[in-house]
Amino acid sequence: MDTSSLAESLAEHTTIPADADTRVRTLLILGASGDLTGRLLLPGLARLIRLGRADGLKLVGAGSDEWSDEQWQERIDSSFAGARESADDAGRAALEDVRKGSTYTCLDVTKQGALATLVAGLEGPVAIYFALPPAVSQKACSALSAGALPKSTRLVMEKPFGTDQASAHALNTKLAALVPEQNIHRVDHFLGKATVFNILGLRFANRILEPVWNSLHIEKVEVIFDEDLSLENRARYYDGAGALRDMIQSHLLHVMALLALNAPSTLHERDLRDHIGSVLRASTVDLGNPASSRRARYTAGDIAGRSVPDYTAEPGVDPSKGTETLAEVVVSINNERWAGVPFILRSGKALGAKRKEAIITFKPVSHVPTGFTGQDAPTRLRIGFGPDTLQLELDVNGPGDMFSLDRAVLSANLNATDLLPYGEVLDGVLAGDPTLSVRGDTAEDCWRIVEPVLAAWASDEVPLEEYRAGSPGPASWGAAPTS
Repeated sequence: MDTSSLAESLAEHTTIPADADTRVRTLLILGASGDLTGRLLLPGLARLIRLGRADGLKLVGAGSDEWSDEQWQERIDSSFAGARESADDAGRAALEDVRKGSTYTCLDVTKQGALATLVAGLEGPVAIYFALPPAVSQKACSALSAGALPKSTRLVMEKPFGTDQASAHALNTKLAALVPEQNIHRVDHFLGKATVFNILGLRFANRILEPVWNSLHIEKVEVIFDEDLSLENRARYYDGAGALRDMIQSHLLHVMALLALNAPSTLHERDLRDHIGSVLRASTVDLGNPASSRRARYTAGDIAGRSVPDYTAEPGVDPSKGTETLAEVVVSINNERWAGVPFILRSGKALGAKRKEAIITFKPVSHVPTGFTGQDAPTRLRIGFGPDTLQLELDVNGPGDMFSLDRAVLSANLNATDLLPYGEVLDGVLAGDPTLSVRGDTAEDCWRIVEPVLAAWASDEVPLEEYRAGSPGPASWGAAPTS
């Protein structure tokens, strides 16, 4: 593919324009009194409003708590504070208009007909954001009968999408009876537009990278999301999920797909999502390889002077579940481009260093002339996420002795977006652009990839190891992924 053409597409691509009849007029947030809404959704929306990208939007909250409109507006006011401080007069006026015009309804979303009745009274098109636990979202969808919602309604589902492949398929079937697939947004806030397009632009618009982006030149690819945060009072969700479901199944498989896909013809939703799906359909974990998966759980320790209790002593944790807080899987992409290249996906909590990056390690050159001394280390390309950064590690002539090799690192900060991650999500939803939403078949394939690993872990075929909070991980794992 002509890289200049793709570069132009990258430069020009913005949210697919929506006409006045299709752009969302009302955003209905279910779970409006919950933490996700106050901490992430509303601040993300506020930045959109401040930038003039949510004109004329009506905001409606619904939740199980019996809040008054005044309590709801206090929450909005608090969540909008950051955007208001940096806004000009027009931005502040727009934020205030949305706050004043917003209402709150106490609603049992699992009651038959309750949600449909509420939506029927709102100005459409309506986007329904399910800021709810996955199990509650599924019950809410079950309480909606086919034809209960206008076809222009957008359904916005948080990940994880289902609890396994069968439940994801069942939920897809329910949603398909309610609205068309293009109006279903299975959101992955981890993939903000800036991150996605930085990966695609780097790969496809640079002649020095695209020809060597394959198994002939690349030794391995690592995608790492290590956190220094511990459980942070999330036992109700996390203890039933664990690191593999929470991060690798939900997020890192999609980052892997972006790193591995072939060049799409365009960056519009069908082309891009077809190529993402193609990578995931070709992906498996070889359980015949004893090193294909590892799991561990943190014990008591210290992180940056902060004392962290043993995971099993955290409030709400059931030790008998054997929930892992650190997971690693090796994925094989069984196609011509990537056969034989391991994709190592790792994510964990309560680790000593916070790392969010993809590391592409290139194969060594076939011949280094005799006489060179020193490094001769692999060439590595590091792509950092949040903030998005780029580092290229090369061997060059060192100081003093011209025949000694030394390590040089070329670094750059990649362009960031003006929006917060959830603002990116909402921008696509409001404009009717599903490009960065997870398609139904892809959501099911992510579960297919990890389910054999989960089954092996459930039967204790892979030991649950331990690591001290604040450490790099279990001592038996050796060094952490490439550092």
